[in-house]
Amino acid sequence: MNDRLPLAQAESASRTQALFAAQREAYDRHPYPLAEERKTALRQLRKQLHRYQDVLAQAMSDDFGFRSPAESKMLDILGSTLEINHAISHLSRWMRPRRRSTELLFLSNSLQVTYQPKGVVGVIVPWNFPIYLALGPLAAALAAGNRVMIKMPEVTPATNAVLRRMLGEVFAEDQVAVVGEELLDPNEFTSLPFNHIVFTGSPAVGRIVMRTAAESLTPVTLELGGKSPALITRHYSLAEAARRITHGKTTNSGQICVSPDYALVPREGVSEFVAEVKSSFVNLFGKSIAGSEDYTAIVNDRQAARIQSLLDDARAKGASIEVCAQTGSDRRMPLHIVTGLTPDMRLMHEEIFGPVLPVLPYDQIDDALAHINAGPRPLALYCFGHDASERQQILRRTHSGGVTVNDWGWHTINHDAPFGGIGNSGMGTYHGEEGFRELSHAKTVFKRHRFFPISLFYPPYGNFVQRLVLKFFLGDGDSSLSAGQNNIKKH
Repeated sequence: MNDRLPLAQAESASRTQALFAAQREAYDRHPYPLAEERKTALRQLRKQLHRYQDVLAQAMSDDFGFRSPAESKMLDILGSTLEINHAISHLSRWMRPRRRSTELLFLSNSLQVTYQPKGVVGVIVPWNFPIYLALGPLAAALAAGNRVMIKMPEVTPATNAVLRRMLGEVFAEDQVAVVGEELLDPNEFTSLPFNHIVFTGSPAVGRIVMRTAAESLTPVTLELGGKSPALITRHYSLAEAARRITHGKTTNSGQICVSPDYALVPREGVSEFVAEVKSSFVNLFGKSIAGSEDYTAIVNDRQAARIQSLLDDARAKGASIEVCAQTGSDRRMPLHIVTGLTPDMRLMHEEIFGPVLPVLPYDQIDDALAHINAGPRPLALYCFGHDASERQQILRRTHSGGVTVNDWGWHTINHDAPFGGIGNSGMGTYHGEEGFRELSHAKTVFKRHRFFPISLFYPPYGNFVQRLVLKFFLGDGDSSLSAGQNNIKKH
C-alpha cells in the first residue's frame, strides 16, 4: 500500500497540472468574456446551488458528524446566493471603463482605466464553511471573467463530491474545476503559476501559501481570522450583549473566522454578564444539546481535542470554567465561559475556533483598547455601545478587518462592502465591487489626441515651452541651496 502512495501522489499532481494547463489554454482562446456570458455563468451557479441545497446541507452534516441544516442553508447557501445576486445586479456597471482626468499638461487627451480578467484564479477553501468560502470567491472570479480552480479541504470529502458533481453539470473543467482530498500534497496546488490565489485559513498556513506563491510572483488574497474581540462599553445592556455574543459564539459551534473570540466587559459587570451568557445559551438551545437539530458538532476528533486542551491548560493555570449545558456522546460541545484568565494561558494567545468564551474585565476604556492593540490585528471587532463619540473613539484607535456595532458578524454578509483582514488577519478583500476589482487587472489606457504637440517636450531641452512649463509647476527654486551645494563640493 505504501508503494502505491508515491504513484497516487504523482497522478493527483499530474491531473491538477493538466487542469491548470487546460484552463490557461481556454483563457488564451477567450480572454475577455462579455458581460452577458459572465452573468449566464453566475445564473447557472445560482440555479445549481438552489437545486442542490438539501444535498449540500446533508453532505456538510455528514462531514461534521452533525451540522445544523438551518445553519448550512442560512450561512452557506443563502450567503452564497446573496453574493451571486449582488454580482449579477451590478456587473455591467463594474465592467465599464472608468474615465480619469489627465494632468493639465495633457489636457484634451483621453485617460481611462479598464478592468481585464487576470486569467486563472486558484481558490483554497477551509472546512468550516466549505460552500460559502468556495462559491463566494468563485462568484467574484467569474464576475471578473476568470477561469477558476477550487482546492477543497481534505476533511470534507462528502461535500467535495457533491460540489464537484454540482459544478460539473454546468461548467466544463477548463472554466471551473474542483480538486479535493485526492490531492495529497497541497503544495502541488499553490505552486501552480496562478494569476491570483484566494486563500482562507489560518495565519500559519497563509504564510506558507504566500511563500509558495511568491516563487511565481502570484498575487494573493489572504483571509486568516484571528482573535476578534467583543468590547462591551459601560451603560450598554449586558443582557443584550450577552445574547448577541452567545449567538455569534455558538453559530457553527464557534467554528467561524469572525466568531467573537473573547469578550471585554466592565469589571463590575463580569458576574452578571456570565450569568446572562449562560441564560442566553439555555434559551437558544436548552439545558442539553444532545441530539439538538440546531447545534453543530465540532468537525472532527482532532479539533475537539485541540479545544479541550485549551480548556485543560486554562483550568490547570487557575481559570474558572462555566459549562452552559449538558453534553451527549457526540462532538456537540456546549459553550464554555472562562474567567480568571492570566497572560500565560493558551486561550489568551491562540485563536479558539470553538464554543469557548474567555471573559476579560477592564476598568477604563483605555485599558480595553490597550489590550486589543497589544495583540495582532483581528479580522473583526464587535463594539457594543450607544455613545456615538465613544464608538468613534474605539473605531479610530483600533485596527480590524471589519466591524459590526451592537452585534456580531453581520458586516461580512452585506455584499456591497468589502470583506478582508489586516496584518495577521489577512490582506486583500473580496465581496462586491472590491472582489471584482481584486480579481481584475486595472489597466490604464492613455490615448493621445492626433494633433497634440507632444514633440514640444522632446530634446533638445530648454526651449521656451519647456522653460515656461517648469516655471509654472516648479517655480524658481532656492538659489542659496545651489550655492551651499557648491561649497560642500569645494570642501
